[in-house]
Amino acid sequence: MHMDTEPWEYVLHIPHDVRAVTVCRRTLRLILTIHGLIRLTDIAELLATELVSNAVRHTKGPAALRLVWKDGVLRIGAWDADPRPPEPPLPPADLAEAEEGRGLGLVRACADLWGWNPLSRNGHWGKYVWCELSAA
Repeated sequence: MHMDTEPWEYVLHIPHDVRAVTVCRRTLRLILTIHGLIRLTDIAELLATELVSNAVRHTKGPAALRLVWKDGVLRIGAWDADPRPPEPPLPPADLAEAEEGRGLGLVRACADLWGWNPLSRNGHWGKYVWCELSAA
């Protein structure tokens, strides 16, 4: 299977339910497989799991997973309805010992780039936490 060179985007709207994390992970695997990006699947699943888990566990209300492929870069993002910034990621040296709060530390350690943006849509505030993986 060949890798897509044309841009694409998928958005999966999810309920406030921890089972949605598994649905997102499996959907991401299917999307990357059909687009010929199987080699990104394992790390992309880890990153998406952390982002969606944070959106579901630490906020109230719906969330969404967004996958964007453009110019050889996969952007994985999670939207949630809480406008507060995410907790700062743990330093790499503290990740192995931490019992909680490792999610964004793993994202920072494994992704090529990550960040977050406040969002407003139809009078509702929230945030979008994202990371990028290069196929190169």
